[in-house]
Amino acid sequence: MSENTKAYALITGASKGIGKSIAYELAKKGYPLLLVARSAAELKALSDDLQVKYGINAFVLSIDLSTNGAALKVIDWIKSNNYPVAFLVNNAGYGVWGDFSQSSLNDQLGMMQLNMNVVVELSHLFVPVLSQQKQAYILNICSTAAYQAVPTLAVYSATKAFVLSFTRALRFELAQTSISVTCFSPGPVDTGFAERAGLNAFSKMAEKFNMQPDEVAKMAIKAMFSKKSEVIPGFTNIISVYANRILPKGFVEKMAAGIYKI
Repeated sequence: MSENTKAYALITGASKGIGKSIAYELAKKGYPLLLVARSAAELKALSDDLQVKYGINAFVLSIDLSTNGAALKVIDWIKSNNYPVAFLVNNAGYGVWGDFSQSSLNDQLGMMQLNMNVVVELSHLFVPVLSQQKQAYILNICSTAAYQAVPTLAVYSATKAFVLSFTRALRFELAQTSISVTCFSPGPVDTGFAERAGLNAFSKMAEKFNMQPDEVAKMAIKAMFSKKSEVIPGFTNIISVYANRILPKGFVEKMAAGIYKI
């Protein structure tokens, strides 16, 4: 076991999808967990299962991270309980689909708060905490949408572009410290994201290309422990991202609009 075994991993959006699978992956490796999400019932069920199966501590905090001041409540929870933290997994996020001018402004702003502001707030608040460990990690779950503009997912793709840029810069700034920073950008994953975003028609097509949360989580954890800077899982996703770099932006955006207009 590593020296960090007794230090906790804090995972946001831990109750389902990639966050839940990351929780299982870290629990298998013997790491105690701090699980954060909105659903108290789902978090408790997950915590109970992890503790029974792997004999690790798994404490939970039910909170809506998109509300103002939520990040401060998370760090207060950590400090009041004296939890030593060696991992920060910024996974919580969601998408809103539809023409920007026809979509709810409150929904768009709430998405920006969760997808961007919370990542910045938690990272800033946790750097001093993580610095107390001989080795610590920040893992930001991003998206292949970060690499291009996506009409009808305009704000979502922009939030992910922000996370990608922020992670790159933060990694550079922390390069001489004990904290390794990784950006992990999956494509479609079978998490129910498309349905929650309102992309019901697209979700049927995405089933052909979806990766499974468990395989994505394994790759994300491997990337984190390997101290990779930026990882795109899946050959198709890698090809797509590199094609976006060489093809005319107008063509790429037209193709994306055609896909997401389904």
